[in-house]
Amino acid sequence: MNSADLFLWILNNLNYWVVTLFMAIESSFIPFPSEVIVPPAAWKSMDPDSGMSFILVIVFATVGANIGALINYYLAKWLGRPIVYRFADSRIGHMCLIDREKVEKSEAFFREHGAASTFFGRLVPAVRQLISIPAGLSGMPIGKFLTYTTLGAGCWNTVLALIGWGIYKYTNYKTTQDVYLQAVKYSHEIGYVLLGLAAIVIAFLVYKGMKRK
Repeated sequence: MNSADLFLWILNNLNYWVVTLFMAIESSFIPFPSEVIVPPAAWKSMDPDSGMSFILVIVFATVGANIGALINYYLAKWLGRPIVYRFADSRIGHMCLIDREKVEKSEAFFREHGAASTFFGRLVPAVRQLISIPAGLSGMPIGKFLTYTTLGAGCWNTVLALIGWGIYKYTNYKTTQDVYLQAVKYSHEIGYVLLGLAAIVIAFLVYKGMKRK
């Protein structure tokens, strides 16, 4: 089965378990686009006869994202930096679309933004799937890691679900494949807008805190 056949099977068999499984895969080190899963599932949930709930699509997608993030976190924590980078330099790592530059980029993002990077990183393409690795390498407390990851993944999945909702409400697209193609087109731009807004809010809070002192 090639990737096109796999995507088609997923789009034709969307349910909560498929959403959870493939969002776990997407959030781990295995490359897989979340746009294939959440927007079509949310679009499908708008049909009263689908048996799916819009809110539960977001919930199960976030649970799946947490599972995948935990896989990366514990693998990095147990294996350590030398083995992680050896994997990134290997042929298998490259097959998973992981290389040294991407791991270094995720570590730099983590160092720059601290623990909160596990929240912000979920909104950044090319960092989203790997931000759990530096969290594991640094030994970030698991409770804090899960809190930030859940918030970040929940925000991202809500964005994707709203794309699916908007397509259902305001367009004439009739298949999940059409929804997927439109979601790919707009999701990255929306993610960057959200990241910018979050940065503005944090800068404002920091400014207010410094002014109060």
